[in-house]
Amino acid sequence: MTAHPSPAAPPEETGPAPLAPPHATRVLVLNSGSSSLKYQLLDMHEGSRLALGLVERIGEETSRLVHTPLQGGGGVRRETEGPIADHQAALKAVAEELAADGLGLDSPELAAIGHRVVHGGLRFTAPTVVDDEVLAEIERLVPVAPLHNPANLTGIRTAMTLRPDLPQVAVFDTAFHTTMPEAAARYAIDVETADAHRIRRYGFHGTSHAYVSRETARLLGKTPEEVNVIVLHLGNGASASAVAGGRCVDTSMGLTPLEGLVMGTRSGDVDPAVTFHLMRNAGMSADEIDVLLNKRSGLVGLCGDNDMREIRRRIDEGDARAALAFDVYIHRLKKYIGAYYAVLGRVDAVAFTAGVGENAAPVREAAIAGLEELGLAVDADLNAVRSDEARIVSPVYARVAVAVVPTDEELEIARQSYALVSETTPEGVNA
Repeated sequence: MTAHPSPAAPPEETGPAPLAPPHATRVLVLNSGSSSLKYQLLDMHEGSRLALGLVERIGEETSRLVHTPLQGGGGVRRETEGPIADHQAALKAVAEELAADGLGLDSPELAAIGHRVVHGGLRFTAPTVVDDEVLAEIERLVPVAPLHNPANLTGIRTAMTLRPDLPQVAVFDTAFHTTMPEAAARYAIDVETADAHRIRRYGFHGTSHAYVSRETARLLGKTPEEVNVIVLHLGNGASASAVAGGRCVDTSMGLTPLEGLVMGTRSGDVDPAVTFHLMRNAGMSADEIDVLLNKRSGLVGLCGDNDMREIRRRIDEGDARAALAFDVYIHRLKKYIGAYYAVLGRVDAVAFTAGVGENAAPVREAAIAGLEELGLAVDADLNAVRSDEARIVSPVYARVAVAVVPTDEELEIARQSYALVSETTPEGVNA
């Protein structure tokens, strides 16, 4: 039998990393979707957000831009509606809104533009200053991220046309997970086939998992290197990660964001043979099955709703389908908590984050219930408190802390981008 060596990890890609002038402390963060553009402007020296907003329905007659100045503008939201033809027009509209607040893209205080890029494969293990080679590699990864990377590329190229002199920094969702050992990242399929088609577990939501694991350590009064954390990012998309001493060692999403936990519209884990069964017995095409598993499954497939608040309301009214959907969701969550406890060996905290994780107390309570032998428990009164602050919701006697840690992916992208162009460390950035 021929032994197949694991592919050597490539060196970290950081690009030319031009230095920002000392007075340039602002970072504009862009998150480009296929028909949307989210943005935030942050000052990394003052530790403040200056503005944020969203352009949605790009390419339609009913495009809308929502802009909120957070400094000097009193936080008063401004909305404009009307056709915005493409991402270039969207970014120009954003630039005009920022300029109206004295925060224009031509400001010498702007150090970089940071971009969320969903898939960086194995090559990009750190934030990277974008050049032609980086763009080409992100393009090559489109087959494994067809819904996300093209939109991310559009945002980068658009920003480059408006500020070609400014460092454009790509921060990859997959980067945090590149520390996984091969035993966790490999699928047990033919190695040549897997390598030829880049099939392996990459993981996603990496900026959130990085931020939350680090903030959880801070909440415990320790450094990230001292702490083992299970992070549960529970939004419409959901993922879990096992983080040992600040490094990801396993995560629930895989080649795509479909694998793992039950999500709003995505199935999470299913027997791969379900696909063959539907092809042979239901006459469904690959594209139809793709739509089924990504858009008509998860909570919405089980009960018709993907809003956890609505599902809980229906449960309170005795709705059996809503109760089943909740039970399936929680069962999968418990399985991953237990699995990652075994992977880590020692767990210091389980951290809930994102929309559901931060706001749905019944989800946190149900996910932890019955795990007392693992040192896990939730204090009902602490768990019921609504807050925007990171907090511990486990009783003082619990061996393992249960934490609620609001995620901040934009801040994480800004920190990493600024650290790259200013030669600071993310932990040393004030924001």
